[in-house]
Amino acid sequence: MSARNSKSLLAVAPAVVFALLGIFVAQDEFQSRPGAAVAAGRQSAAIGQGVCAGCHAAHDVLVQKTPHSDGSGFAGAPGCEGCHGPGQEHVTAVVQADMEAARSLIFSFDGSPSENAERCLTCHDSSSETQHFDHSEHQLNGVACQNCHSPHPTEVLAGSPDEVALVPLIQRDFIGNVPMRREEDRWLRERLLGDSQPELCFGCHAGIEGQFSLPSHHPVGEGLLTCTDCHNPHGSRNQPMLRSANRDTCVGCHAEKRGPFIFEHAAANVEGCTICHTPHGSVNRMLLVRREERFLCLQCHVDPFAPNVPHGRLGFQTSGDCVRCHTAVHGSNSSPFLLD
Repeated sequence: MSARNSKSLLAVAPAVVFALLGIFVAQDEFQSRPGAAVAAGRQSAAIGQGVCAGCHAAHDVLVQKTPHSDGSGFAGAPGCEGCHGPGQEHVTAVVQADMEAARSLIFSFDGSPSENAERCLTCHDSSSETQHFDHSEHQLNGVACQNCHSPHPTEVLAGSPDEVALVPLIQRDFIGNVPMRREEDRWLRERLLGDSQPELCFGCHAGIEGQFSLPSHHPVGEGLLTCTDCHNPHGSRNQPMLRSANRDTCVGCHAEKRGPFIFEHAAANVEGCTICHTPHGSVNRMLLVRREERFLCLQCHVDPFAPNVPHGRLGFQTSGDCVRCHTAVHGSNSSPFLLD
């Protein structure tokens, strides 16, 4: 071996040693996590959901009411083991009263958010609803599936089946003092969500909850809209996780603003509706971002010599609103200046 080759090997040797040490340390950390033995593919035999129900009876009652009970989950196993992995070694450790080992021999969803979500996406990865979750804001901020969904919330069994709950107080002003469906029924109908919307979303997005209390707001608190009518919580190609790009989310309900118009309002097509409106709530009428409408218009139409400002330097009205003349602010089929 030449001297040059010997020097090259000596130069890279420390890097190789440190890389190997990093692999061993990472492996030890992974194996110390709850459920790491299952996640790593450790061999364990399936025992069937009936054995699980011997200890987890309340969970079993709820799982039996969902598709999880008979679907083929992780490693092709139905029921509990479809999510938590084969349970033979877990049960053996429980019988031996070694609870610490028992917790490490089953996937208990106590790992990192990405590990927990990966287990769910083993099955829930074929829908357009969840295909962008790996790149979603929720995933990037450490929100996993079980933070919103609850596959077996045993607390819903605590109430009496005949117990009647009333709709939230803010909704009674609109739809009266009427009964609300039981919590278990709500949980099954709403895709196993741990709480109903918007309370579930407000648990993290408290600032948005305050906006829905402003005088002009979308009727989310009244129960006429939900957060997921506009946003896809599992992620999308749009910001901020909107179901459709730009103004297409808004015109899904406000169809009269869709057009197409012969003379479009360029701001709506380029910036979207939020250039003029704030979607959650505002102190101004019609969710506008400015109280005086003419100042809202002057945010764009400010240069008297620009093509989008047909008035002269002294031609702006000193009182009133631009829409007194430019009434077709969303688009017109007859006037390039949106005058009709």
